[in-house]
Amino acid sequence: MKKFLTLGMIAVLFSSCASFHAGSISGSAALGSANFEYIQKGVTGSSSATYILGIGGMAKQKMADEARVDMLKANPLKANQALANVAVDYKNTFILGTLYRKLTVNVTADIVEFKK
Repeated sequence: MKKFLTLGMIAVLFSSCASFHAGSISGSAALGSANFEYIQKGVTGSSSATYILGIGGMAKQKMADEARVDMLKANPLKANQALANVAVDYKNTFILGTLYRKLTVNVTADIVEFKK
């Protein structure tokens, strides 16, 4: 019986991994009329944090801001350009219950340029 419990605990320990996704979509530019053109679609930025026993990392909003800054660093906006179709995705990965958690935030957007 003791051997069975030990094997059962080992199986639970090594198989307890889960991943959850959540996200939101918003548009930051008003695209109601045909006075714009897409410059680049699907630009991305990301941020991640690790938590051990729930300690560590940053708040979700701070991580989303950091991912947005990462996106704009790689794709700076020029005059008459704006972000459109902005999506923020959160991915939580848990290993061994809540012992280890990794939160990854991805921000994706399109760059549009308004005509003069």
